[in-house]
Amino acid sequence: MTTLTTTPDGTAARRPAPPAPPAAAGRATRQGGTVLAVPALVWYLVFMVGPMLAIFVIAALRWPGMLQPVSFAGLDNVRTVFADPVFWDATRNTAVQLAVALPVMIVCAYMLGYYVAQRPPGHRVIRYLLFIPGLISTPAKAMVFYAALSPDGLANGALQGMGLGSLTDAWLASPSTALGCLIALDIWGGIGFTAVLFAARLGSVPDELGEAAQLDGAGHWRTMWAVHFPVIRDYVGVVTMLQFLWTLSGSAQHVLLLTQGGPGTSSTTLSFLVYQKAFIAADLGYSQTVGVVLFLAGLVGLLAIRRVFRQTY
Repeated sequence: MTTLTTTPDGTAARRPAPPAPPAAAGRATRQGGTVLAVPALVWYLVFMVGPMLAIFVIAALRWPGMLQPVSFAGLDNVRTVFADPVFWDATRNTAVQLAVALPVMIVCAYMLGYYVAQRPPGHRVIRYLLFIPGLISTPAKAMVFYAALSPDGLANGALQGMGLGSLTDAWLASPSTALGCLIALDIWGGIGFTAVLFAARLGSVPDELGEAAQLDGAGHWRTMWAVHFPVIRDYVGVVTMLQFLWTLSGSAQHVLLLTQGGPGTSSTTLSFLVYQKAFIAADLGYSQTVGVVLFLAGLVGLLAIRRVFRQTY
Protein backbone atom coordinates (compact mmCIF):
# COMPACT_ATOMS: atom_id res chain seq x y z
CA MET A 1 0.00 0.00 0.00
CA THR A 2 1.30 3.52 -0.89
CA THR A 3 0.40 7.09 0.11
CA LEU A 4 0.57 10.37 -1.82
CA THR A 5 2.82 13.13 -0.39
CA THR A 6 3.65 16.65 -1.63
CA THR A 7 7.27 17.56 -2.30
CA PRO A 8 8.70 21.09 -1.75
CA ASP A 9 8.34 21.91 -5.47
CA GLY A 10 4.59 21.19 -5.29
CA THR A 11 4.60 17.86 -7.14
CA ALA A 12 2.98 14.70 -5.75
CA ALA A 13 5.07 11.66 -4.98
CA ARG A 14 4.17 8.14 -3.91
CA ARG A 15 5.69 6.78 -0.75
CA PRO A 16 5.21 3.27 0.63
CA ALA A 17 2.96 3.12 3.65
CA PRO A 18 4.52 1.93 6.90
CA PRO A 19 4.11 -1.82 7.48
CA ALA A 20 1.33 -2.98 9.76
CA PRO A 21 2.37 -3.56 13.36
CA PRO A 22 3.21 -7.20 14.12
CA ALA A 23 0.48 -7.40 16.77
CA ALA A 24 -2.18 -6.30 14.28
CA ALA A 25 -0.96 -8.87 11.73
CA GLY A 26 -1.09 -11.58 14.36
CA ARG A 27 -4.66 -10.63 15.30
CA ALA A 28 -5.72 -10.73 11.66
CA THR A 29 -4.17 -14.19 11.24
CA ARG A 30 -5.93 -15.52 14.34
CA GLN A 31 -9.26 -14.08 13.23
CA GLY A 32 -8.86 -15.72 9.83
CA GLY A 33 -8.13 -19.07 11.47
CA THR A 34 -11.19 -18.73 13.68
CA VAL A 35 -13.44 -18.07 10.69
CA LEU A 36 -12.13 -21.19 8.95
CA ALA A 37 -12.83 -23.26 12.08
CA VAL A 38 -16.46 -22.13 12.42
CA PRO A 39 -17.99 -24.90 10.21
CA ALA A 40 -16.14 -27.62 12.13
CA LEU A 41 -17.13 -26.07 15.47
CA VAL A 42 -20.79 -25.91 14.44
CA TRP A 43 -20.69 -29.52 13.26
CA TYR A 44 -19.07 -30.58 16.55
CA LEU A 45 -21.63 -28.71 18.67
CA VAL A 46 -24.63 -30.08 16.76
CA PHE A 47 -23.57 -33.70 16.33
CA MET A 48 -21.28 -34.26 19.35
CA VAL A 49 -22.18 -31.93 22.20
CA GLY A 50 -25.88 -32.03 21.37
CA PRO A 51 -26.29 -35.82 21.65
CA MET A 52 -24.12 -35.86 24.78
CA LEU A 53 -26.45 -33.37 26.49
CA ALA A 54 -29.45 -35.34 25.22
CA ILE A 55 -28.20 -38.40 27.11
CA PHE A 56 -28.46 -36.55 30.43
CA VAL A 57 -31.89 -35.14 29.55
CA ILE A 58 -33.39 -38.49 28.50
CA ALA A 59 -31.92 -40.17 31.60
CA ALA A 60 -34.26 -38.00 33.69
CA LEU A 61 -37.36 -38.99 31.69
CA ARG A 62 -39.83 -41.85 31.80
CA TRP A 63 -40.02 -42.70 28.10
CA PRO A 64 -41.42 -46.14 27.21
CA GLY A 65 -40.76 -45.95 23.47
CA MET A 66 -40.14 -43.46 20.70
CA LEU A 67 -43.85 -42.74 20.01
CA GLN A 68 -45.03 -43.00 23.62
CA PRO A 69 -45.85 -40.10 25.96
CA VAL A 70 -42.96 -38.74 27.98
CA SER A 71 -43.00 -37.81 31.66
CA PHE A 72 -40.42 -36.58 34.12
CA ALA A 73 -38.87 -39.37 36.20
CA GLY A 74 -36.22 -37.49 38.18
CA LEU A 75 -33.91 -39.98 39.88
CA ASP A 76 -36.26 -42.94 39.50
CA ASN A 77 -34.26 -44.28 36.57
CA VAL A 78 -31.07 -44.12 38.61
CA ARG A 79 -32.67 -46.10 41.44
CA THR A 80 -34.03 -48.65 38.96
CA VAL A 81 -30.66 -49.12 37.29
CA PHE A 82 -28.68 -49.51 40.50
CA ALA A 83 -31.24 -51.98 41.86
CA ASP A 84 -31.10 -54.13 38.73
CA PRO A 85 -28.75 -57.17 39.00
CA VAL A 86 -28.41 -57.20 35.20
CA PHE A 87 -26.70 -53.80 35.38
CA TRP A 88 -24.17 -55.08 37.89
CA ASP A 89 -23.52 -58.20 35.80
CA ALA A 90 -22.92 -55.94 32.79
CA THR A 91 -20.60 -53.73 34.86
CA ARG A 92 -18.58 -56.74 35.99
CA ASN A 93 -18.33 -58.11 32.45
CA THR A 94 -17.21 -54.73 31.11
CA ALA A 95 -14.58 -54.42 33.83
CA VAL A 96 -13.22 -57.89 33.05
CA GLN A 97 -13.23 -57.10 29.34
CA LEU A 98 -11.21 -53.92 29.83
CA ALA A 99 -8.85 -55.44 32.39
CA VAL A 100 -7.94 -58.31 30.03
CA ALA A 101 -8.25 -56.95 26.50
CA LEU A 102 -6.60 -53.57 26.94
CA PRO A 103 -3.27 -54.59 28.54
CA VAL A 104 -2.88 -57.63 26.28
CA MET A 105 -3.66 -55.62 23.17
CA ILE A 106 -1.36 -52.68 23.97
CA VAL A 107 1.62 -54.76 25.14
CA CYS A 108 1.45 -57.24 22.25
CA ALA A 109 0.81 -54.49 19.70
CA TYR A 110 3.78 -52.48 20.98
CA MET A 111 6.09 -55.48 20.77
CA LEU A 112 4.82 -56.34 17.30
CA GLY A 113 5.15 -52.71 16.19
CA TYR A 114 8.71 -52.59 17.52
CA TYR A 115 9.56 -55.69 15.50
CA VAL A 116 8.11 -54.18 12.31
CA ALA A 117 9.92 -50.89 12.98
CA GLN A 118 13.25 -52.77 12.89
CA ARG A 119 12.56 -53.36 9.17
CA PRO A 120 12.92 -57.14 9.04
CA PRO A 121 12.75 -58.89 5.67
CA GLY A 122 9.28 -58.42 4.24
CA HIS A 123 8.33 -55.71 6.72
CA ARG A 124 6.18 -53.91 4.15
CA VAL A 125 4.14 -57.07 3.54
CA ILE A 126 3.84 -57.57 7.31
CA ARG A 127 2.35 -54.09 7.67
CA TYR A 128 -0.35 -54.90 5.11
CA LEU A 129 -1.09 -58.24 6.76
CA LEU A 130 -1.48 -56.57 10.15
CA PHE A 131 -3.99 -54.16 8.65
CA ILE A 132 -6.27 -56.94 7.37
CA PRO A 133 -8.43 -57.29 10.55
CA GLY A 134 -9.05 -53.55 10.47
CA LEU A 135 -10.25 -53.75 6.88
CA ILE A 136 -12.76 -56.53 7.56
CA SER A 137 -16.25 -55.40 8.49
CA THR A 138 -17.59 -56.23 11.94
CA PRO A 139 -20.23 -58.72 10.68
CA ALA A 140 -17.56 -60.52 8.65
CA LYS A 141 -15.26 -60.77 11.68
CA ALA A 142 -18.15 -62.07 13.75
CA MET A 143 -18.87 -64.73 11.12
CA VAL A 144 -15.22 -65.80 11.15
CA PHE A 145 -15.33 -66.29 14.93
CA TYR A 146 -18.71 -68.00 14.73
CA ALA A 147 -17.33 -70.47 12.18
CA ALA A 148 -14.32 -71.15 14.40
CA LEU A 149 -16.14 -71.41 17.74
CA SER A 150 -19.44 -73.08 16.87
CA PRO A 151 -19.94 -76.64 18.23
CA ASP A 152 -18.90 -78.16 14.88
CA GLY A 153 -16.42 -75.41 14.07
CA LEU A 154 -12.69 -75.25 13.53
CA ALA A 155 -11.67 -75.04 17.20
CA ASN A 156 -13.51 -78.20 18.24
CA GLY A 157 -12.41 -79.96 15.07
CA ALA A 158 -8.77 -79.17 15.82
CA LEU A 159 -9.11 -80.40 19.41
CA GLN A 160 -10.69 -83.65 18.27
CA GLY A 161 -7.99 -84.10 15.64
CA MET A 162 -5.32 -83.82 18.37
CA GLY A 163 -7.10 -86.35 20.56
CA LEU A 164 -8.38 -83.68 22.99
CA GLY A 165 -12.06 -84.24 22.39
CA SER A 166 -12.78 -83.88 26.10
CA LEU A 167 -11.87 -80.18 25.86
CA THR A 168 -14.42 -79.37 23.17
CA ASP A 169 -17.17 -76.98 24.17
CA ALA A 170 -19.97 -74.83 22.81
CA TRP A 171 -17.72 -71.81 23.24
CA LEU A 172 -20.21 -69.08 22.42
CA ALA A 173 -23.07 -70.76 24.31
CA SER A 174 -21.22 -71.57 27.52
CA PRO A 175 -21.45 -69.11 30.44
CA SER A 176 -17.80 -69.75 31.31
CA THR A 177 -16.37 -69.03 27.84
CA ALA A 178 -18.76 -66.64 26.03
CA LEU A 179 -17.19 -63.48 27.43
CA GLY A 180 -13.69 -64.82 26.81
CA CYS A 181 -14.55 -65.38 23.15
CA LEU A 182 -15.70 -61.77 22.83
CA ILE A 183 -12.49 -60.57 24.47
CA ALA A 184 -10.47 -62.67 22.02
CA LEU A 185 -12.35 -61.04 19.14
CA ASP A 186 -11.60 -57.57 20.54
CA ILE A 187 -7.89 -58.38 20.78
CA TRP A 188 -7.71 -59.96 17.33
CA GLY A 189 -9.57 -57.09 15.73
CA GLY A 190 -7.47 -54.34 17.32
CA ILE A 191 -3.95 -55.65 17.79
CA GLY A 192 -2.85 -55.44 14.15
CA PHE A 193 -4.06 -51.91 13.53
CA THR A 194 -2.55 -50.75 16.83
CA ALA A 195 0.77 -52.42 15.96
CA VAL A 196 0.89 -50.51 12.66
CA LEU A 197 0.34 -47.24 14.54
CA PHE A 198 3.17 -48.07 16.95
CA ALA A 199 5.46 -49.07 14.09
CA ALA A 200 4.84 -45.75 12.35
CA ARG A 201 5.68 -43.81 15.51
CA LEU A 202 8.71 -45.94 16.34
CA GLY A 203 9.99 -45.39 12.81
CA SER A 204 10.48 -41.70 13.65
CA VAL A 205 12.71 -42.45 16.65
CA PRO A 206 16.38 -41.75 15.74
CA ASP A 207 18.33 -44.94 15.05
CA GLU A 208 21.21 -43.55 17.09
CA LEU A 209 19.29 -44.20 20.32
CA GLY A 210 19.02 -47.93 19.71
CA GLU A 211 22.55 -48.17 18.40
CA ALA A 212 23.94 -46.41 21.47
CA ALA A 213 22.00 -48.71 23.78
CA GLN A 214 23.28 -51.80 22.00
CA LEU A 215 26.85 -50.49 22.18
CA ASP A 216 26.34 -50.21 25.94
CA GLY A 217 25.39 -53.87 26.05
CA ALA A 218 21.58 -53.60 26.02
CA GLY A 219 19.71 -56.36 24.22
CA HIS A 220 16.59 -55.98 22.10
CA TRP A 221 14.28 -56.46 25.07
CA ARG A 222 15.92 -53.75 27.15
CA THR A 223 16.25 -51.43 24.17
CA MET A 224 12.57 -51.87 23.39
CA TRP A 225 11.30 -51.08 26.90
CA ALA A 226 14.01 -48.89 28.45
CA VAL A 227 14.97 -46.77 25.41
CA HIS A 228 12.22 -46.64 22.83
CA PHE A 229 9.19 -46.91 25.10
CA PRO A 230 9.99 -43.77 27.17
CA VAL A 231 10.44 -41.78 23.94
CA ILE A 232 6.94 -42.59 22.67
CA ARG A 233 5.27 -42.89 26.07
CA ASP A 234 2.80 -40.09 25.37
CA TYR A 235 1.86 -41.65 22.02
CA VAL A 236 1.26 -44.99 23.72
CA GLY A 237 -1.10 -43.16 26.06
CA VAL A 238 -3.06 -41.69 23.14
CA VAL A 239 -3.41 -45.07 21.43
CA THR A 240 -4.41 -46.68 24.74
CA MET A 241 -7.14 -44.09 25.21
CA LEU A 242 -8.48 -44.76 21.72
CA GLN A 243 -8.57 -48.52 22.28
CA PHE A 244 -10.11 -48.01 25.71
CA LEU A 245 -12.97 -46.01 24.21
CA TRP A 246 -13.46 -48.52 21.40
CA THR A 247 -13.54 -51.48 23.80
CA LEU A 248 -15.81 -49.69 26.25
CA SER A 249 -18.34 -48.37 23.74
CA GLY A 250 -17.92 -50.54 20.65
CA SER A 251 -18.32 -54.02 22.07
CA ALA A 252 -22.11 -53.96 21.69
CA GLN A 253 -21.96 -54.99 18.03
CA HIS A 254 -19.85 -58.07 18.80
CA VAL A 255 -22.23 -59.08 21.58
CA LEU A 256 -25.25 -58.51 19.35
CA LEU A 257 -23.87 -60.59 16.48
CA LEU A 258 -22.45 -63.51 18.48
CA THR A 259 -24.08 -64.05 21.88
CA GLN A 260 -27.00 -61.61 22.33
CA GLY A 261 -25.67 -61.05 25.85
CA GLY A 262 -26.11 -64.67 26.87
CA PRO A 263 -26.21 -67.28 28.06
CA GLY A 264 -28.19 -65.40 30.69
CA THR A 265 -26.17 -62.25 31.30
CA SER A 266 -22.74 -63.87 31.12
CA SER A 267 -21.65 -61.77 28.12
CA THR A 268 -23.81 -58.67 28.58
CA THR A 269 -21.72 -55.50 28.62
CA LEU A 270 -22.74 -51.94 29.46
CA SER A 271 -22.73 -50.82 25.83
CA PHE A 272 -24.92 -53.77 24.83
CA LEU A 273 -27.25 -53.05 27.75
CA VAL A 274 -27.75 -49.53 26.38
CA TYR A 275 -28.77 -51.00 23.02
CA GLN A 276 -30.93 -53.73 24.54
CA LYS A 277 -32.95 -51.42 26.76
CA ALA A 278 -33.40 -48.79 24.04
CA PHE A 279 -34.27 -50.90 21.00
CA ILE A 280 -35.54 -54.18 22.43
CA ALA A 281 -37.11 -53.32 25.79
CA ALA A 282 -38.13 -49.80 24.63
CA ASP A 283 -37.08 -48.24 27.94
CA LEU A 284 -35.21 -45.13 26.82
CA GLY A 285 -34.89 -43.64 30.29
CA TYR A 286 -33.17 -46.75 31.66
CA SER A 287 -31.03 -47.02 28.52
CA GLN A 288 -29.70 -43.48 28.72
CA THR A 289 -29.13 -43.74 32.46
CA VAL A 290 -26.76 -46.58 31.69
CA GLY A 291 -25.38 -44.33 28.94
CA VAL A 292 -24.58 -41.69 31.54
CA VAL A 293 -22.76 -44.30 33.62
CA LEU A 294 -20.87 -45.38 30.51
CA PHE A 295 -19.94 -41.75 29.74
CA LEU A 296 -18.67 -41.12 33.27
CA ALA A 297 -16.72 -44.39 33.28
CA GLY A 298 -15.12 -43.41 29.99
CA LEU A 299 -14.19 -39.98 31.30
CA VAL A 300 -12.61 -41.40 34.46
CA GLY A 301 -10.78 -44.04 32.44
CA LEU A 302 -9.36 -41.46 30.02
CA LEU A 303 -8.10 -39.29 32.86
CA ALA A 304 -6.51 -42.31 34.56
CA ILE A 305 -4.78 -43.44 31.35
CA ARG A 306 -3.54 -39.91 30.69
CA ARG A 307 -2.06 -39.76 34.17
CA VAL A 308 -0.37 -43.16 33.87
CA PHE A 309 1.23 -42.43 30.49
CA ARG A 310 2.16 -38.80 30.95
CA GLN A 311 5.81 -37.92 30.43
CA THR A 312 7.84 -37.70 33.61
CA TYR A 313 10.54 -35.36 32.34
